[in-house]
Amino acid sequence: MGNINYDFTGRTVIVTGAARGIGLEVAKHFNNSGADVVMVDFDGDEVKQAAETIDATAVQADVSNTDDVERVVNDTVKRTGRIDVIVNNAGILRDRVLWKLTDEDWAQVLDVHAGGSFRFTRAVVPHFRAQNYGRIINVTSYSGIRGNRGQANYSTAKAGIIGLTKTSAKELAAFGITVNAISPNAATRMTASIPDEKVAEVTGPIARFADPAEMANAIAFLASEEAGYITGVVLPVDGGVSM
Repeated sequence: MGNINYDFTGRTVIVTGAARGIGLEVAKHFNNSGADVVMVDFDGDEVKQAAETIDATAVQADVSNTDDVERVVNDTVKRTGRIDVIVNNAGILRDRVLWKLTDEDWAQVLDVHAGGSFRFTRAVVPHFRAQNYGRIINVTSYSGIRGNRGQANYSTAKAGIIGLTKTSAKELAAFGITVNAISPNAATRMTASIPDEKVAEVTGPIARFADPAEMANAIAFLASEEAGYITGVVLPVDGGVSM
């Protein structure tokens, strides 16, 4: 975890896409920092197993389904009395060159990434406003800034998350709510298929993919009390690849 450990005792945190990778490391970090953590994933069995290892709450849900999202938020408030942090991390890939993308490829990726971030943000805002406090952290991508071959759908979705982050930061600041995003470059299932000879091209000066736990450190900072004057920021946590 490193030397810095922000205190989230008494806070409730929802993490989407939490069964593995960045989401799982984020859940672990908040759990170790005293938070009541709700781990959300489309794969119910996998998220349940992951949650059992860290004594968190597992919930199966589809972030592209409004009823599922509202159920997660309402059940969390009933159980803990509050929500303080939402980490919108859930994502999928349907990579194909533009002329081979189907309508379904397009719609699914946008609906999970951008749509899921929107739905959870919309669902938690009434609770954040009522307590005059909240932290929203979205996960975007370098592809959303610069584009990437074979990822027109993914790049569009991640660019949309940047727009959502900046617009909601402006709309919600008056209610004690900050909204930020990270642009990660971590070793996950999404990067595992990159050939070794290509890794140097996509990892920047540090020349390696980050451990997912390094993304958790950045997210915890943005969610902390100490980051209360930071909003509307897209923080590159990418080893310098975006320079």
